[in-house]
Amino acid sequence: MNRDFRQTIIAGNWKMNMLASGAGAYAGALLPKAEGFNKWCETVVCAPFPLLPAVVDAFKGSNVSVGAQNMSEQESGAFTGEVSSSMLTDIGVKYVIIGHSERRALYGETDDTVNKKTLAALNASLKPIVCVGETLEQREMGITFDLVALQVKAALYGVTEGMMCNVVIAYEPVWAIGTGKTATPEDAQDVCKAIRAVIGGIYGDNVAKATSVLYGGSMNDKNAADLLAMPDIDGGLIGGASLKPDSFSVIINAANQ
Repeated sequence: MNRDFRQTIIAGNWKMNMLASGAGAYAGALLPKAEGFNKWCETVVCAPFPLLPAVVDAFKGSNVSVGAQNMSEQESGAFTGEVSSSMLTDIGVKYVIIGHSERRALYGETDDTVNKKTLAALNASLKPIVCVGETLEQREMGITFDLVALQVKAALYGVTEGMMCNVVIAYEPVWAIGTGKTATPEDAQDVCKAIRAVIGGIYGDNVAKATSVLYGGSMNDKNAADLLAMPDIDGGLIGGASLKPDSFSVIINAANQ
């Protein structure tokens, strides 16, 4: 982390878990466990669509922001089953995950889709957490850096320098998501540093220094401190560990050291 230049962010991704009825209990369990809560970092809880109003209400008055896990690139219209950016902002959502590897792999989202959703989020004053990362096969082929650079450039196409203050990038090696496998801190640092270099090539060093780059590959309460000690890892996009207030609070506290 480098707090001199950019925000540290710990974002929990509940995926398709939890119930609205449990939001209050979750918040009540989490908030007291995080010492000096949000002293240095921004904490975000990204919940499924039906849970969002309850989660917003549960964390009202705290320093925890709420995020969605996806959104449509369309603002309104005949798009059955979709949720627009204005629907999210209307209920108090501030962040949205864009292009998670599960959305790409299971639901056919492409780099073009990710770009359109990123622009739609920014135009609605939402902060997109844009996910990029490689599969194990792609890593073994030695194309990690080329692939991630392409994903970053595609996602940011048309994003202005002024918009970049609201963009967060999350590096999530697909082979480490939900598998218990984690990139070494050094490996994760190398890719996050490369992502910052790509941003610098587009927008210049000042924007690159100010952009938060998170690690999203099975960060948990056991490895968070080592990962967050790397200079270009500015936080985490946390999956399974975010479902447990005890584990999530350890990660938050590690980011506040």
